[in-house]
This record gives sequence, C-alpha cells and structure tokens, in this order.
Amino acid sequence: MEKKWWKESVVYQIYPRSFKDSNGDGIGDLNGITEKMDYLRELGINVIWLSPVYQSPNTDNGYDISDYQAIMEEFGTMEDFDRMLQSAHDHGIRLVMDLVVNHTSDEHPWFVESRKSKDNPYRDYYIWREGRDGKEPNNWGSCFSGSAWKYDAATDMYYLHLFAEKQPDLNWDNPKVRQEVFHMMDWWCKKGIDGFRMDVISMISKDPALPDGPVNGSGYGDYGPYAVNGPHVHEYLQEMNREVLSKYDLMTVGECSGVTIEEAKKYANQDGRELNMVFQFEHMDLDGGETFKWNDRKINLKELKQVLSKWQTELAGTAWNSLFWDNHDQPRIVSRLGDDSTREYREASAKMLALCLHMMQGTPYVYQGEELGMTNVPFETLEDFRDIESINAYHELTESGQVSPEDMMRFLRYKSRDNARTPMQWDDSENAGFTEGTPWIMVNPNYKEINAKEQLARPDSVFHFYQKLIRLRKEREIIPYGEYELLLPEDPDLYVYTRALGEHKLLVICNFRKEEKEFTLPEGFDPGMGEILIGNYPDRELGETMTLKAYEALAILW
Repeated sequence: MEKKWWKESVVYQIYPRSFKDSNGDGIGDLNGITEKMDYLRELGINVIWLSPVYQSPNTDNGYDISDYQAIMEEFGTMEDFDRMLQSAHDHGIRLVMDLVVNHTSDEHPWFVESRKSKDNPYRDYYIWREGRDGKEPNNWGSCFSGSAWKYDAATDMYYLHLFAEKQPDLNWDNPKVRQEVFHMMDWWCKKGIDGFRMDVISMISKDPALPDGPVNGSGYGDYGPYAVNGPHVHEYLQEMNREVLSKYDLMTVGECSGVTIEEAKKYANQDGRELNMVFQFEHMDLDGGETFKWNDRKINLKELKQVLSKWQTELAGTAWNSLFWDNHDQPRIVSRLGDDSTREYREASAKMLALCLHMMQGTPYVYQGEELGMTNVPFETLEDFRDIESINAYHELTESGQVSPEDMMRFLRYKSRDNARTPMQWDDSENAGFTEGTPWIMVNPNYKEINAKEQLARPDSVFHFYQKLIRLRKEREIIPYGEYELLLPEDPDLYVYTRALGEHKLLVICNFRKEEKEFTLPEGFDPGMGEILIGNYPDRELGETMTLKAYEALAILW
C-alpha cells in the first residue's frame, strides 16, 4: 500500500466560535486558536481541520459565505489568520480549510447581482426556475425544513436552496462558477494551507431536469436521487483536481452524505484523480441520525459492526477511510454510544470508543473536546439553542402535531448539533476558561468536572489516553496500514477485530456494555506471547479467558 502523510495523520477539528475567545466578546476567534497551539502539539495531532472562518452573516454558523477571501470580523483579521497558520506550521501541525462551495450566502456579491434581473451576467451562477402552477418549481424539501425553493419577487422566479433560504445553491454546470471556485482555492493554497475538507461536495451536480422527488415524512420530496452524487460530480472534481489540487501536497476529504461504497471508490480512488478520502455517514444513520434524526433511539452494536466493517474491508486497497464519531453536526459520542451516567463509566466508555475507532484503517478525526470526553448538554428551553436546524425542526414538528413539545425537547437534548457546539472546557474557572465575556451559547454545566486543566494533570485521564492512541499510530505501521478482519459479528456486546501486517497481528477487544463480559482469546493467539499496547484499565493480565470490565478496551500485539 502506498504510504502518504495524510494516511498516518490524526486530524483535530476546531469549531472556531466555541474553541477559545481571546478578546472577551464571548465568541471564539483565530487568536484564541493560536493561544492553544501548545495544547494541540501536546495532544499529538498532525492536522487541524478548521470549520469556516470566512466572512458570513452567520445564518448557518459560517456555512453561508459572503466573501471567500475575507475573515469573519468576529474571528479576527487576515493578519490573525496568517499568524495562526504560521504558528501551526511552527508547531509541526498542518491546516485544512473548510471549503463550502455547494452554496454561498445570499449576501455574496454574486447572488446580489444574480437576483437583480434575468439577464444579469451573474444570473446563471445560481439555479433559477419559473414557478409551476403558481407554486414552487418542484416538490423538493430543504435540509433545514420547508421547501428547497424561495420565491423572489424581483424577477418572479424561484431560486434553489437545499439548505437555508439564505444559502442559494451555486450552478456548477456554469464553467464560470467552476473557474471562480478554482481561482479562490488556488489563492488559499498559495497562502500555504495544507488541504480542504469539502462541505456537502457530493451535492454540487444536480439533474438538470430537477424532477419531483419521492415524498418523505416531511411532506416534501426527497432531492437525494437528483442532487446527491449527481451526473457530473466526478467530472467536476477531476477538473478541480487538475486545475488546483494536483499542484500542491494537500489533504482532501469530501463530505459525501448518502455516499455508497461504489461512489466512495470513485471519489477517493488511489489513482488520485479526485479526493484523498470521503466522510460517509452510514454508521451515524443507524439511529436515524442522517435521515429523520429526531428520536432517542440507540445505535445497535451488531449493526454498527456490520457497517464499519463493510467500509473497512470493501475500501481496502482501492480507497481510504475517514474515521470519526464526533463533528460539529453530531451529538457527543460518549452520550450517544457510551455512558455519561457516572464519571467512572464516562471515562471508561470514552476511552473504549476512542480505542475502537483509532485502531481501524483510515485517518482518525478528533472533534474538539472529544479528547476530554465532553458530553451532551442539559439544554432546558428552546431559547438555549442556536442551531437553525434544531430550532426549525422544533417549530415544524410541534406545530404540525407530529411530535409533542416534551418529546421534541428530549430529542433535541439527545441529537441537536448544538451538543457539539458549546464552548470548549479548558478549566474550572467561570465559563470553563473559554471567555471572560458572555458566551454566545451556554457552557455545559459539568465543566468543573470535565476540563482540560484537570485532565492534563492526571495521567489516567481521557486526554492522556487519546495522546497515547495518537502516538501509537505514528509508531506502529500496523495501525494505519494493517488489514482488517471482524471477529464475533453476532456478539451483541463486544466489538472484536484484528489488524494484520507482515508477521504481526493486532487484536482489538471492546466491551460496549457496563456489565462484565467473559472473553476467550481466538485460536492461535498465545497469551504468553501477546503485548498489550494500550488498554483503559491498569494492570490487565492476559489469559486464555478474561473477564472484561465495564466498557473495557484492549489492543494486543502479537
């Protein structure tokens, strides 16, 4: 297998608004990130993925961009950005930018021009259509509730927005749009950044007929069959690669909701014509997370093993995996799949989940606070939320009578994206050391117990466990490059798999239950010859049969 730096890296995602505030306005900023570069180096990560910091009116927390080559004023200046980039490089850390080019903000100069008249030179930068029988051009629903079309009286036409009304979709079929995007990407590459995470990149090509979609639970049509993995998406990404990506030593990852194994092999094929890797969400969909997420179902372990193993084995040798539990769009994994009921269980399950993921083949992503075992947040009222998706869903589902207000609040506390967006918990001082001002969103009240300062001082903390996992990936080639094989697929409590490289084998054992569990070593694994590389309980002895403790996890090398 061809070795690449991005295959051996561990990526740390920063959500700037919530990471560290340097000037007391309650909003995280670029200088706050620069302040914490020593912390990131101590953790051991190689790459920062920075959520959007471009100029934006902030309808969707920066994913609605009004100027791709300016910094959001709340986050600082371009000089602050340059200083942060230099500091990252000085610390041996690369920086990957978030590229949001399926849509812009409606305040972007292109769209301001586009809506002025039907013959404006920028009209065709976006997707405009006549109404149909006095209504929307088709039945598509938006990701953020309601129709995906917005009527614009100035020209008596509708524009497409698969996300918020203020996020009109770009028309990638227009070569001028593609050239504008490529020029902007090249500008950032020349500045010295190290790659792109590409937001909903699988949605840039739409079926030009824009047919009605099958009606789903929202009462609207599903745009998926006509706007995800569309007719020209691979052609456009290959053009992007030729024009920009191939000219630099970059890491590229595409967010590809609804991606299949076969599509992923095209996006992330080792021939290098498109991207290095994709984010797929099939494992996050097992509790309805990506389709109809508003419930409090738990992910079934047998199904989880099946999905993750499928991606491990079927991409092997042809494409590369992204490994993640958490990001800015997901609730906290220790609350979703682990156990946050007590400190003991929270820390054990946070370590177990980390070991389970980091021992697989692929590039692991750590979301800020995940390395501390940060949890979901006890939001009390709708006013506590800031996320447009959560607020819109609450109104739509309660006002239509589909979900009671009590149930909806419970679902929001469990699944809302805001669970990941509360401030990073640095210490036990006021506002968790995030800001000296009033934070833009509430701080999780458990910050006095869960914070970086406490964990840095304690050798058995979740932080130090992540630090060791990251170090092991750099030291042991079997972790990034070994072959994966699932064992015990039908066991409802244990996730057990092996990795193999040359003469070495790695056995990974994870108990997903708080009950003790008997485990017998597979045939051919002599307990006297095995070396425990890492485990989440001290003084573990290897035996033919072992009683695994609550949420125990081990990686053993032969």
